[in-house]
Amino acid sequence: MVEVKEVSKRYGGKKVIDQVSLSIPRCQLTSLIGPNGAGKSTLLSIMSRLISKDSGEVWIDGKELSRYRTEELAKKISILKQSNHIAARLTVKELVSFGRFPYSRGRLTRQDKEYVSEAIRYMELDDFQHRYLDELSGGQRQRAYIAMVLAQDTDYIFLDEPLNNLDMKHSVQMMKVLRNLVDQLDKTIVIVMHDINFASCYSDYIVALKDGKVISKGDVSTIMRSQVLRGIYDLDVHIQTIENRRICVYF
Repeated sequence: MVEVKEVSKRYGGKKVIDQVSLSIPRCQLTSLIGPNGAGKSTLLSIMSRLISKDSGEVWIDGKELSRYRTEELAKKISILKQSNHIAARLTVKELVSFGRFPYSRGRLTRQDKEYVSEAIRYMELDDFQHRYLDELSGGQRQRAYIAMVLAQDTDYIFLDEPLNNLDMKHSVQMMKVLRNLVDQLDKTIVIVMHDINFASCYSDYIVALKDGKVISKGDVSTIMRSQVLRGIYDLDVHIQTIENRRICVYF
């Protein structure tokens, strides 16, 4: 389990995370939602130790985050940020192989190669695995980065807006893959989401942030209510139930 306790972060004079406390359920898909500037990406980065917190604690499986050695944490958590820039010219397969670095240190074993091949297959990148990243579309590159995260094979997967640059088909495919990782492989996934309907259809648990604070959290039925969503987005949102799924209509 991931436990965030009274975590705060300030940039200059602005507090972007304000005494946030929450528990992330194990073996579930948790979506972080909220308007731009709510602090979702900052919180995710703090939870993965990519950026430091000013105060508070983050505990993962009963151990405070600061006590993990880097190589130990890399086998526990994998993260994909919004912006990914690698200067070297790499093929898809080479990029995905980086996911095995915490285990192989660059010398891939047969098992490492199997993880890489499986991740490439999962993301339907077999036909592109020998192409260079700069030869791919934005959506194809995004899928390659996700495959790298999958190859890392960690218990916890943190994803910051992974649907960026993906078309409708591959967005659905992505969410189905993540759902299967939870249901079939007992992964714990935390994902920053802007599409509230994807969050509704695929999440087990939703945390809503606004102005750096958690203003609501709970299962889908708790969050997907017109009154709750209005408090999050300052927008009138109508909820319709379609095939037992709560869908927002806000156009």
